[in-house]
Parts: sequence; C-alpha cells; structure tokens
Amino acid sequence: MLGKDGITIKSKPRGWLALLLVFVGLALEANAATPLFTVHDAKTELVGDVYRLDADLDLKLTPEVLTALDNGVTLTIVLDIEVYTPSRYLWDGVLASLEQRYEIQYHALSDQYLLRSLNSGSQFVYSSLDETLSALGRIEQLPVIDAHLLRPEQSYKVRVRCRLDLGSLPVPLQLKAYVSSDWWLNSGWYSWDL
Repeated sequence: MLGKDGITIKSKPRGWLALLLVFVGLALEANAATPLFTVHDAKTELVGDVYRLDADLDLKLTPEVLTALDNGVTLTIVLDIEVYTPSRYLWDGVLASLEQRYEIQYHALSDQYLLRSLNSGSQFVYSSLDETLSALGRIEQLPVIDAHLLRPEQSYKVRVRCRLDLGSLPVPLQLKAYVSSDWWLNSGWYSWDL
C-alpha cells in the first residue's frame, strides 16, 4: 500500500488477530449461553469413613458430535471432582482431585451403545443414546475422599464438572474440535460444602 509520500506502508497483521479473537469470543459466548452439559444436583455423604458422591447430570450432544459418534468416533466424557479449601486470594487450596473417565462407543452392526468406565473397567450396553447418556448422568455412591485425610476444624468444599475430552479424539478431528464451539461441551463447576 502506498502512503501520501509514495512510501510503501506494510500493513500489520494485528487487525486479523483481533478479528479472530472476537470470533472465538463470540463462539465461546454462544456456547456458554446454552450449556449442553449441566450438573443439576450433587451432594456428598459420609458412608463409613469415606465421603461418597451422588450427582445428577444432564448430558446433551450437538449434531456435529452426534454425527462423529454415529460414524465410529469414540467419545470420552470426564467427570472432574475436587475437594478444596476456599481462599480469599487467587487460588483455592485443592486437597484432593479425582478424574472419572467414561467412553461412549456406537456399534453400527448391533445398533447399540457401549458405555465403559475407564477407571473401573466396567461396561454396559444400551439400545439408545438417550439411555446411555441417562445412565452416565446418574452418579451414585462414587468414593471421593477418606474422612481421615480431613482436619475436623477445617471447612471444605467440593466441586464437580463434566466435560468432553477433546484431547482423546482422533488426531485429524482434534483441530476441528478445538476450533469449533460445537465440540466444547463443559458443564462448568458446581460446588457445595462437604
């Protein structure tokens, strides 16, 4: 581009970067407005010497994720659980962190869905995706933390979230998933007193 004095002015790519950031922000905002993974209720109960988690999750998949599942892509759903002490400052003190991982596979030949817990190795077969997601959404008596690890005078909180693990997708699909908000399925943290 030529300036007034006939000097060539090179344009800087900052405008494109700003525009890209605006689009990414809008995509995130649109996805945040309609969460497809939701934690409706969660609580912990002391059973014996172990705190156990009961949670009610609502899991819905976008059309793009459904298409991938129907075409043989295995989905990994992660349930993150943290026991922490709240802080007035920047970071909370996380005492324990637990990650429960589940896989959903569709088998076209039998027209059934396989739900597998990667932590325990247990697996169940369902005839529909709704049944599969409903079963995954009922977390019952999941061990979280041993009561002996807690100090009686300290107050603790628990938080839980559910998310689709994009890093476990096949490599050719990962770039598309990271760029598209259709793949960013995350409930956000749901917290309560232990």
